[in-house]
Amino acid sequence: MAKYRIGLGVTGGIAAYKAVEVLRLLQKADCDVSVAMTRHATEFVQPLTFRALTDKHVIVDDYDPENPDPIAHINFSQEIDLLLIVPATANIIGKFANGVADDFLSSTYLATTAKVMVAPAMNTTMWEQPATQRNVTQLKADGVHFVEPVAGELACKTVGTGKLEDVENIVKQAISLLVQGPKSKAPSQEQVVETLDIGHGTLDLKGEHFLITVGGTREAIDPVRFISNHSSGKMGFAVAEAAAVRGAKVTVVAGVTTVDPPANVKVIRAVSAEDMHAAVKAEIANATVFVGAAAVADYAPANAADAKIKKDGRDVMTLELKKTPDILSEVSKNRHDGMLVVGFAAETNDVVGYARSKMEKKGLDLVVANDITKAGAGFNTDTNIATILTRSGGEIELPLMSKREMADRILDEIVRLRKG
Repeated sequence: MAKYRIGLGVTGGIAAYKAVEVLRLLQKADCDVSVAMTRHATEFVQPLTFRALTDKHVIVDDYDPENPDPIAHINFSQEIDLLLIVPATANIIGKFANGVADDFLSSTYLATTAKVMVAPAMNTTMWEQPATQRNVTQLKADGVHFVEPVAGELACKTVGTGKLEDVENIVKQAISLLVQGPKSKAPSQEQVVETLDIGHGTLDLKGEHFLITVGGTREAIDPVRFISNHSSGKMGFAVAEAAAVRGAKVTVVAGVTTVDPPANVKVIRAVSAEDMHAAVKAEIANATVFVGAAAVADYAPANAADAKIKKDGRDVMTLELKKTPDILSEVSKNRHDGMLVVGFAAETNDVVGYARSKMEKKGLDLVVANDITKAGAGFNTDTNIATILTRSGGEIELPLMSKREMADRILDEIVRLRKG
């Protein structure tokens, strides 16, 4: 018997063909999938394709004479555990958000009591339109889960956010949502791996325990002010998510981030560099791979004030700073046998030179270097451009791609190191 029943809704966008791949991966994960399409979706992919793969009638119109169920939007909606929309156009998002029910799929959304997840795909300008973002915000408030679109080259040849997320990641997120219990308790890594054996095509990191630092730190000047940086945590969380999908046990020590962590990893929060240092020391003994993706402050105020510093009578304020613990260097120096240590280097000039120097000084196995001045790279973006440096002297250039895709490329090199 299938583990889950999924209603796959396909709407009219060029990415509709990818719904076929999503269907096959869901079936591989032992899910029973029923398909519904909008009329415009049938102009991109024929219903016969989905019917051949599911051996079920594909619903486009409740009132189609060939439809075996005259109230399909009710029965279809009540017999599934998840309604998954791939791709979700701006049009269907608008209908869902505003309670419009003028076709089978929008009627099904209103009638379902199942969890709902949508994977948008559209032109960048359409995605960024205030109207679309209002609709997205409303749906999130209504409890709809989103697989956020990623940045990349779109069908219209422009580059920006709006591209459908990788199909494997869509299915991973869908299964992760289904594995959650009735009280929305996040599933364990073991549950997700057991349920979804697709990941990067293999569970090549099973048996590894990743300890990853993510985000920025805040170093207090007084109870109100602090020193920090622009790190969002997106790259580190992408590595954590990818490692978990590929079978690793993952613990994240997260500083200040602007995005939510993956549902299937252990997260320890740490605000300051000292906090992060203490958390890493407490967890490092269990790790087989350490990834220092956090932007840890190099300096902190030597004497943080207990009360808010007043500006009255001050034209200039001088801060005395002290060095913070070098977490990456300390982990590398004191690593136990077999541990791999990976660092990140965000630079503005002589990127590869500084990154190579960092690798040598700290004894790292791998360094991911990126020029944060390049468009599409660096802090708070969905994409990145990087060079992976290996201890053997290799340099692997990674062009503009989503951070999630880059995460897998980084993990590929970690796997090669482990084998080598």
